[in-house]
Amino acid sequence: MDVQLKRGLLEVCVLAVIRNQPSYGYKIIKDMKPYVEISESTLYTILKRLEDSDMLIVKTVEHNSRLRKYYHITSRGLKRIEEFKSYWPDMVAMYEFIVREDNKQ
Repeated sequence: MDVQLKRGLLEVCVLAVIRNQPSYGYKIIKDMKPYVEISESTLYTILKRLEDSDMLIVKTVEHNSRLRKYYHITSRGLKRIEEFKSYWPDMVAMYEFIVREDNKQ
């Protein structure tokens, strides 16, 4: 898959995981696993990029005598999810155009 396309899709997937409640790295990976595999290094790169883009904020909380970073979605992050959802019909149409010849065989 094209790296840029995959990166954009993974960003929206990460935002979707934390849309309803804040979460932390390991749990984000676990929640995404039934749908998409993501490595820790990829996840933390995405989380940093989303934080730098003001799509999420980070709060550090002590948990079992250790510090854990919780990621919270911002209004900008919610807007990014909505934008993706609005583009989806066009993406499906493009996919159907690309594979139309495959379906004729």
